[in-house]
Amino acid sequence: MTQGKFIFLGTGGSAGVPKIGCSCCVCRSSDPANQRLRSSGLIQTQEGQILIDAGPDFRAQALKSSIDKLSAVLLTHAHADHIAGMDDLRAYYFLTKKKLPCFLSQETFDEVKLRYHYMLKEVSLTKSVSAQIDFEIFSQDRGTFSIEGLLFSYFSYYQQGTKVTGFRLGNFAYVTDIKEYSKSVIEALKGVKTLVVSAMRQNSTPMHFSLDEAVSFSKRVCAQHTYITHISHELEHKSTNRSLPSDVQLSYDGLEVPFDY
Repeated sequence: MTQGKFIFLGTGGSAGVPKIGCSCCVCRSSDPANQRLRSSGLIQTQEGQILIDAGPDFRAQALKSSIDKLSAVLLTHAHADHIAGMDDLRAYYFLTKKKLPCFLSQETFDEVKLRYHYMLKEVSLTKSVSAQIDFEIFSQDRGTFSIEGLLFSYFSYYQQGTKVTGFRLGNFAYVTDIKEYSKSVIEALKGVKTLVVSAMRQNSTPMHFSLDEAVSFSKRVCAQHTYITHISHELEHKSTNRSLPSDVQLSYDGLEVPFDY
């Protein structure tokens, strides 16, 4: 087995933290762990760097983490907090003059092509260059694909009718915006030791796990280490972590966790 690393580029919900117009104790906190950009992550391996989601904070995240090259992008779904930064991917085309592979479901692609139709046009060297992307569309709800010789698996679930894709590499898995899921999702996660899963707040919502639901999901997966992401301003980092099991913790922007693949 080879060791890789996952970097949490952002761990916030769709509004981020601080939330505009809010003066709660978390939004006013000076603790960096309570300052959350929109959820995104970077998989680092010997073979390359793979981005999971390009939300509205992607440019700031890329600069902060010195992401000067990417092997591919994985998109979980088409909500704005997960794809609104896709135009900034053009920087990598400027650097390499090669289309950046992007793996996503057909449903996500249908939304992306409406919002970013110019990405599908051929490049003209006499005109401005858009974010040139090579979209690799999944034909099934579950399967495998390769990036730089790395074998990934993917699986699908739904968030109030929106199809979302989860991803796995080795004993690491990233599962965000999950609410409804089938037994096949648990089967796809068998053997995962490091799990990233979303939970917005203490209480359940129609679109997101509560903390207790995320803990229960982690137990079903039998993960050794679980990191919560997509966190709202209702959860203070230190006090919330003290209330959670030792193997389940809130993540924070910039956190790096190892995994094997």
